[in-house]
Amino acid sequence: MMPSLFPEALLGRVRQLFDRAVAAVAEACAIDGKLDAGRLDRYQSASYEIALAAADLLAAETLVAASGELTEHDHGLALIFVADAIGAVLARLETVFLETDLDLDDLHTLASSSDLASFRRSAASATARAAVGKAVASANTEIGNVRLEPALTMAQDAFRRFASDVVAPMAEKIHRHDLTVPESLLEPMREMGVFSLSVPEAYGGTAAAGHADTQMMIVVTEALSEASLAAAGSLITRPEILARALMTGGTEQQKTHWLPRIAAGDPLCAIAITEPDFGSDVASLALKATRTAGGWLLNGAKTWCTFAGKAGLLMVVARTDPDKAAGHRGLSVLLVEKPSYEEHEFTFVQERGGRLHGRAIPTIGYRGMHSFDLAFDDFFVPSRNLIGEEAGLGKGFYFTMAGMTGGRIQTAARALGVMRAALLAAIRYAGDRKVFGSALIDFPLTQVKIAAMAARFAACRRLTYGVGRLLDSGAGRMEASLVKLLACRSAEMVTREALQIHGGMGYAEESAVSRYFVDARVLSIFEGAEETLALKVIARSLLEDALGSATGERRGT
Repeated sequence: MMPSLFPEALLGRVRQLFDRAVAAVAEACAIDGKLDAGRLDRYQSASYEIALAAADLLAAETLVAASGELTEHDHGLALIFVADAIGAVLARLETVFLETDLDLDDLHTLASSSDLASFRRSAASATARAAVGKAVASANTEIGNVRLEPALTMAQDAFRRFASDVVAPMAEKIHRHDLTVPESLLEPMREMGVFSLSVPEAYGGTAAAGHADTQMMIVVTEALSEASLAAAGSLITRPEILARALMTGGTEQQKTHWLPRIAAGDPLCAIAITEPDFGSDVASLALKATRTAGGWLLNGAKTWCTFAGKAGLLMVVARTDPDKAAGHRGLSVLLVEKPSYEEHEFTFVQERGGRLHGRAIPTIGYRGMHSFDLAFDDFFVPSRNLIGEEAGLGKGFYFTMAGMTGGRIQTAARALGVMRAALLAAIRYAGDRKVFGSALIDFPLTQVKIAAMAARFAACRRLTYGVGRLLDSGAGRMEASLVKLLACRSAEMVTREALQIHGGMGYAEESAVSRYFVDARVLSIFEGAEETLALKVIARSLLEDALGSATGERRGT
């Protein structure tokens, strides 16, 4: 019988060990109370483990805090996730303790404690997991249920119907034949207000004054991504990032001109940040923007610019300060206008001779929007298209980061949609497929796999919606990075297991689960590669906080 209470005391002890590990790495990486780049590089492995542990731990703590809201099925799934999270975090912390020469006694004492063994035996034994997996598979209820306001529930129902009726029937053809997202999908999404979610009402959008409606964005993104990540679920990301960047640094004239058009989905948007030599290292970007009469000339290359062909507006991060020593302070954001192209390769030549060439990069999945290599050759951008105009010079990094916070939580929502699609497909197939005289779902191992998939999905879903509420309140930037890290890794795990349950049929392209599997693989790469997110955002922030706390203690504050 499952315990009725979560192991708050056990989690509290894990948190104490986690804080000890973070403090030890922070001390090892600091010189005179400040983090040192060289030392941070030497401790990359430990920092990576800390980031992953932080994500698991936050998800487990979020489930414990919400224990009173969980349905019976979600309660069982939550217990499984918490048990697995404790084991995973302790294993990661052992690596960190060894790297920093911390005493392992307290960690091993907890790992081998009778309290932890008892909890794992009762909540997450094979028998308990199988029972939960069987119950989840047979129940016609929402997995990972979260409380939503009536407007959000209505939107969820509407977009799930749209995704099922309109997107899903086209998704396989778009993927198999590597087609561009057609207007027959884009136009009804414009009519439903998909592109307006991050634009304030004052500028023609649907977001309340002062902030984006993150909860609504999560609902819509999850529903669309369940039908197709590339053909529907990812369409919101680019207008989300650009709208946030404009709201952060744009002039009033720029907001008035661009935001209503972005909200209407005309033009469609693309984001050009990554470069061939620098990947996620935004501060080192080298695309040159050189002053010329009335504006700027762009020269250089961008890569992995999703939807760059179809889009009529590109948000381009460029180096307006020729001194590379300026680092991120030499970057600005320019808005590049271009025609919309259906083809996988295009060349746009301006009247004054500037050229922009784009070529779609062949990929194993995430087809429909296509990611492009771009080459700019004396491409002219007028001064009015520099976000913030003169006041925005050198602030492109900050405008981009403001946009990326929304992009990260939106990517977590995309991961939710893919996970839900894979999980439900696995449950359906396991119920229909007969092997050795019985339905596949009747075998304990299948039930255990379903429980593990559902537990991870439910944990990610509750954390994503919780972080969405934080973002709407003006907080949650770190949590957005953590949930992006966790949900995207989880999508790979869930889709892998869903494909495995399908057996040979899962490996066939005609099966939708094969598309879920290859699509999920991109989630940990874009909107901040997993390693960069873990090291440069999550771990660095945790280490800086630990140093600040230690300094405060030494000063007696």
